[in-house]
Amino acid sequence: MTASDRGSSPMVLVEDLHLAFGAQRVLRGISLVVPRGGILAIIGPSGSGKSTLLRCVNLLATPDRGSIRIGDASASFGRADSHPLSDRALAAFRANAGMVFQHFNLFPHRTVLENVMEGPLIVRKRPRAEAEAVARRLLSKVGLADKHAAYPSRLSGGEKQRVAIARALAIEPAVMLFDEATSALDPELVGEVLAVIRALAQDGMTMLIVTHEIAFARQVADRILFMRDGVIVEEGAAKQVIDDPREEATMAFLSHFRAGERL
Repeated sequence: MTASDRGSSPMVLVEDLHLAFGAQRVLRGISLVVPRGGILAIIGPSGSGKSTLLRCVNLLATPDRGSIRIGDASASFGRADSHPLSDRALAAFRANAGMVFQHFNLFPHRTVLENVMEGPLIVRKRPRAEAEAVARRLLSKVGLADKHAAYPSRLSGGEKQRVAIARALAIEPAVMLFDEATSALDPELVGEVLAVIRALAQDGMTMLIVTHEIAFARQVADRILFMRDGVIVEEGAAKQVIDDPREEATMAFLSHFRAGERL
């Protein structure tokens, strides 16, 4: 599915998001829109707030102010009419967004199949036979059908991350969030994870991707957002931001990657 084929109705809407840890203002008025089927890549230096933004979208971190909507589910913070979500509402909101972290966070005492079955069983309350069928289908999708009985300790880093992607997909999310999904991998293993993300893009999955893989972001994303110091410095079409950035800070950041011939 190409960008022109994707629907224009917003799947993710973030408005005026603020978050501070003590005196440190990590997010300072972040607003963004991702249409249904859209792919937004978020780039920027370490400490710019990229990962915190993703954690807020999934409510793993609670914003001080602002609002977040994923599909029909919404949450607002810091307003007079804002109320904390109940545990049930919070779980339902998080189930809308599958999260893939830098580190794999797999259950070491469970097989690959059991790791992927966890979401359908616990989050979606599927019967065991149905959860197993979903897990096997997704393991096949990420190229790991033959590893279903293996334990995480027997997998390579790339294989562990592909299991983590299958596990996130198993809760049937409306949006996938990738937080530096390749940063913990050896260089030779990065490609197999990026190939899975490319396949999801072709399937029309809405995605927010925090990454330092600049060439990959240029190829896969519809739009790129460059963050620094908790604010959005520049946002635009992927090729425009990478090939012809308008802001000095964006140019300076990207010059490091051009020097390393990663574009």
